[in-house]
Amino acid sequence: MMLALSAALLLAACGGSTKTTTSASAGPTAPATTRSAPAATTHTAASSTTVAPQSSSSLCRASDLQLSFIGGQGATGHGLLGFTLTNATSRPCHAYGFPGIQFLNRSGRPLPTVTTRSTHDFFGAAPLQALMVAPRTSVSFRVGVTHGIVSSTGCTTAAGISVVPPGDTSSLHAAMPQGAYECGTATVSPVRPGRSAYP
Repeated sequence: MMLALSAALLLAACGGSTKTTTSASAGPTAPATTRSAPAATTHTAASSTTVAPQSSSSLCRASDLQLSFIGGQGATGHGLLGFTLTNATSRPCHAYGFPGIQFLNRSGRPLPTVTTRSTHDFFGAAPLQALMVAPRTSVSFRVGVTHGIVSSTGCTTAAGISVVPPGDTSSLHAAMPQGAYECGTATVSPVRPGRSAYP
């Protein structure tokens, strides 16, 4: 109940919807200010990431994290890209909310990127949770893109991505060896425990 209330407060600050559109054509858009959420005692099987209050640790910042591309899949014109943010430090940190993203071409230059933050995309639900990230463990998020569709607008293939962790302003970069069809728009999920954002 309290988690739903916290999520509702965050969404109200963003316009009262589970989806908000942001433009990141000049660089990744920093996510909204982090909000606290109630403690819970559940743990994921994939890692020791814990659902917990944010106040008990420092924010997971880009300087503390490693970004990895964990794969892509597609169905009926929809592409799904999965990423992890791993705590590379010896201390726990907290994460909550949506990453900012910017697609990159093969030269590492920005591609036009307009994102929609979503807690329910084509591939299912991804609710907001406040997460405690133990050392050497990960959180994940997913990005939905156009997949395998030739567009009259001239879609290109993104070869990499720049990511701003939730609540931060600095970015991390990762290559996507297989590439992703990029038509200027994408959905972005909030960070989730372990690899659970990527089915």
